[in-house]
Amino acid sequence: MKWRRVGMWVLWPAFLASAGAALVVFTLLDPRGLTIVGRPVEMSRQAFYTAAFFLLWAIAGVSSAITLYLAGGGAGPDGNDVDDLP
Repeated sequence: MKWRRVGMWVLWPAFLASAGAALVVFTLLDPRGLTIVGRPVEMSRQAFYTAAFFLLWAIAGVSSAITLYLAGGGAGPDGNDVDDLP
């Protein structure tokens, strides 16, 4: 149970951050105009946006996990220490 709760503390804020970042990225970037190392991106728009969303989610997840680690676990919403969770 502890790891599920801690996982949600990391994944849910990361999901919300990636959704916000995706709105900005999808508004500003058109995959048909992008080049990587001089080659055009050969993906459909849907595939590009899906890959971009999951990449942003992974980056935000790592950020959330590092924040939780540096905070030392801390107290949960109910005031109990993370290490004391069942």
